[in-house]
Formats: sequence, structure tokens, C-alpha cells
Amino acid sequence: MLKNLKAEIRHFAEQPHDFRILVLTNMIYALVLPVIDIFVAAYVMRNSNDPTKVVIYQLTIYTGIPLTFLINGFLLNRFSIKTLYSAGMMLSGVSMMVMMSLTTLDLTGIAVAGMIMGMSFGFYWANRDYLALSNTNDHNRNYYYGLETFFYTIIAVVIPICIGWFIELVGNKQSVNVAYRIITAIVFVVTIAASVVCFRGNFSNPKQQRFIFFKFDPYWSKLLLLAALKGLAQGYLVTAPAMLIMLLLGKEGALGTAQSVGAIIAAILMYIIGRMAKPAHRLYIFAAGLVFFAIAAIFNGALFNATGVIIFMMFLLLAKPLLDLAYFPIQFNVIDILSKKERRNEFAYILNHEVGLYAGRFLGAATFIFLAYYFSREAALRYAIVIIALLQLLSLIVARSIIRQGKEMITELNEKNSQHGKIETDSHPAMPGVDSL
Repeated sequence: MLKNLKAEIRHFAEQPHDFRILVLTNMIYALVLPVIDIFVAAYVMRNSNDPTKVVIYQLTIYTGIPLTFLINGFLLNRFSIKTLYSAGMMLSGVSMMVMMSLTTLDLTGIAVAGMIMGMSFGFYWANRDYLALSNTNDHNRNYYYGLETFFYTIIAVVIPICIGWFIELVGNKQSVNVAYRIITAIVFVVTIAASVVCFRGNFSNPKQQRFIFFKFDPYWSKLLLLAALKGLAQGYLVTAPAMLIMLLLGKEGALGTAQSVGAIIAAILMYIIGRMAKPAHRLYIFAAGLVFFAIAAIFNGALFNATGVIIFMMFLLLAKPLLDLAYFPIQFNVIDILSKKERRNEFAYILNHEVGLYAGRFLGAATFIFLAYYFSREAALRYAIVIIALLQLLSLIVARSIIRQGKEMITELNEKNSQHGKIETDSHPAMPGVDSL
């Protein structure tokens, strides 16, 4: 076992310098992601007892993300990508500070905090996506996302349970909101540490080219549809655990414990999949994630009690990393192909991709709000997730079509450029082979 561990460490050390710095930066920042994703939603739920406010908060976050992606594109011509990447991480602490300073959680205050968090995510994900695209290739992307997912899932064991019980212990002695303010201060410290590591990388900005386009190759529309289907469920994957557990169990400690159940097994599984799986296996990984999410939603809808929540969490711990592990490499391969074919800046596709995600996020949030207002909050929490999960199964058909067409386009592009040598991509001498997709 020790020998295998040394071999894995050696394999990581053999990766390029910027690859390793990017993983380490994201690993440190991952320490605050459970706070942002889970406990901020729990804070809103605790202080308002209104699930619709949690969804509205999430919707304002998702509104701020694409706007910041656009702003980020212009700022990349003036500032280092490391500066903007670090700013995104730091803004998450600012958003939490604004939220904790609100005396009453009215819609205006929630919207302001949500927009700032959206800006944080916008700067973070816009630059992270570009750095992941430019510092990985088709042959090591499964490993990159498997490694990240391994650390994220391990962190999802430790952080939620520690923070959950910390909130309860401090809350019993002083007040729950004091505990949240202490956590906010810790978030600031962690984001500073992540920023310090980030600046050790030799990351380069995208080329200063036009990055706003309204017409793309028809192949891109398929990825936008896949992005919209992903966006449908994204809000629920973040906020549903907090809302369900706070409603049905009522304790942050239970929230943290439920988040930790089964996560170690999931982490090891994700690392093995990322290390061993080939690009040709991505569709199977994606299908498994979709099925697990559907099973989680169906159990929650059928039971809608404490047992149902635990089962929901167990399947969700597998579904979310599997979906991410397959989705991002599929997305980046499409960008690889089209950026060469259309001779455009990769950031143009990263920016436009947010349009598809936002469309899905908005529709998903609107579905929840509609059911909450016209039926009941219980109906929204119970059935909206089922509707979204079943609709998301259509992603499998779209992903299969994307992969199949990608193979054809790679063959076509390589043949077209054979007289000049195969197309270079991701610092590799040629486009990935057809079999690799």
C-alpha cells in the first residue's frame, strides 16, 4: 500500500509545474467551498425559514456569474490572470461578510450578497476553466479531474462535519450567528493562502483577441444544450441538501454528518476512476452520474423524511463528482476542436458556455419558485428535484451525439491539415485520436 502511495505521489510530481500549482491552489480553496455551497444556504434557511429565499439567493449568484465572465474577459487585457483568479477567491469572503452583517434577511440584502458571491464565482470559474484548459490535455484531463474530485470529496468529509458541530457548540454557548461570523473570518484566511499558492504558478493570460461572438459552428449548439441541462440541476446540487436537512432534521451538526456519510468511499472511487479511466469511458461515467442523481431524487420524493434525506445525500455524493469528472473533459474537447477550426480564442467559448449554464440554472430555479408559490414549499422541495433529475437524463443522448460528432470532426480536421502536419492542441503535436474520444 505504501509502495502504491509513493507511486501515485511520483506520478503527480511528474506532471508539469503549472498543473501541480493549479491543483494545489484549488485544493486549498476547496476548504471553503462546503462553507459557501452548504452553510451559507443553511444560514439563510435558519434566519428566514423560507426555502424560496435560498433559491432566490442562488439565482442572484447565477445571475452574477455570466456578467462577471464578460467583465473578466476585458480585465484579462489589463490584469494578470493570477490576480483575477485570486480576486475571485477573496470575494467569496466579502460576500459572506455582507450576508452576516444583515440585520434582517430581506430580498434586497440577499440579492446584494448573492451578486457579490456571483462575482466571486465568475472570476474564479472563468479563470480556473481557462487555466484547466490550457494546462491539461486530452490524455491527462481524466487524471486532473479525478485528482481534484478526490481531494474535494475528502474535504467534503472533514469540513462539513467540523463546521456543523462547531456551529452547534458555539451556538449553544453564545449564538449561532457568532459561529457563522467566526467561520467567515476563517474563510478569509484560507482564500489568502490559496492566492499565495496561485502566484507561484507561471500562468499566462489568453491571447488578446476578440472573445465575444454570437455565431458559432452548429456543433457548439449541442454543447450549449448539454450545458443548459447541467444548469437545470446545478442549483439543487448545491442548495437542496441544506434546505432538506434544515427542514427535516433541523441541525447544522446533522447537516455536516450527513454530508460526510459515504464520502471517503466516494473520494477513493473518484481517484481510481480518474487515474484509470480512458477518454473513451467518459460517456459511461456520465451515465452513472445521471442515474445516481435520478435515484437520489426519486428516493427523496417518495419518502420525504429523514431517511429519504440520508439516502438522497448518499447517492448525491456519487452523482455530483461523476458528472463533473465526465462533463469538463467533454466540454474542453469541444473547445479544443472548435477553437482550432474557427481560429478563435478559447476564452470566447468559455464565456459563451456560461449562457447555456445560466439558461438551465434560471429554468431550474424558476421551476422551484413556481411550485413553491402555486402549490407549497414542500411540493417544491419534494417534486422539483424529481422533475429536474428526469429531464437531465436527456443529457446522455446529447453527450453521446457530441462525442460521436467530435470523432468525425477530428478526423476531418486532421485530414484537411495533413499536408501541414496534424493540428496541434493542448501542447500536444496532434489532435487527440478518434479512439481517445
